[in-house]
Amino acid sequence: MIVIAHRGASGYAPEHTFASWDLAAAMGADYLEQDLQMTREGILVVMHDETLDRTARRNGVPCTGRVIDHTLAELEQCEVGSWFGPTFVDQRVPTLDEVLKRYPDANFYIETKNPEEAPGMEENLLQTLADHGLIEPARTEWRVLIQSFSEASLRKIHAADPALPLIQLLHRKWETSGSIRRRLESIAEYAVGIGPHFSDVDAALVETAHEHCLSVHPYTIDDVAEMARLDSLGVDGIFTNFPDRLLATLPVDEPRGLDALRLAADAYARCRRKSAQET
Repeated sequence: MIVIAHRGASGYAPEHTFASWDLAAAMGADYLEQDLQMTREGILVVMHDETLDRTARRNGVPCTGRVIDHTLAELEQCEVGSWFGPTFVDQRVPTLDEVLKRYPDANFYIETKNPEEAPGMEENLLQTLADHGLIEPARTEWRVLIQSFSEASLRKIHAADPALPLIQLLHRKWETSGSIRRRLESIAEYAVGIGPHFSDVDAALVETAHEHCLSVHPYTIDDVAEMARLDSLGVDGIFTNFPDRLLATLPVDEPRGLDALRLAADAYARCRRKSAQET
């Protein structure tokens, strides 16, 4: 079971901050997640929302407006921690480059967020990964997974580099187990896995996804009983705001970190080879 720290250990610290990722890394999460937005000058920053209003403050007053309408210098005047608690007032909007530099040994689960509103996001992401020497480790060891709700964004990345591992996110509002299963053959053309809402995951979905060599990484689960249900169904990874809770449910001798990711990458490659031989 792969443990994906949703926006970091965001149950304990403000999402997408160094405080949150530091804690998730210390807990032993296999992946640190990042949601990408782009500044006005095209710099990739890590923030979930398209706008600043929910999490960003300046001297106690909300920073407002779309991220993409601000320069990085303007974003640097905002902090993104005090909304969660006063002890986090020093937390700032991080760039993707800063995140990759701070955690040279970590594994990253990166989402292209609102890519239609930020032309060039995919190219910028691939260049940033290349600058940090992460393209080949992503291809061979799954050190980086790239996810999106946007099929167009994922297909664009796949066209640029077919060996990069991609995850198709699926909206709870628009999908069910049955509708997702009907899409799996198409998704398998460009992705190595799916990210459904946990409420849409049942035995039929997991079984059919695995038949298509697709990993199943449901989001976002903080309840231990629900974690156990999903584990019993055979999901391959779980997004959680509380990585320590999920880790406490797993066998202590289970492979973690890069060992777990290499096993997942190897299993995918074997499945695809077997599938090709059977057709």
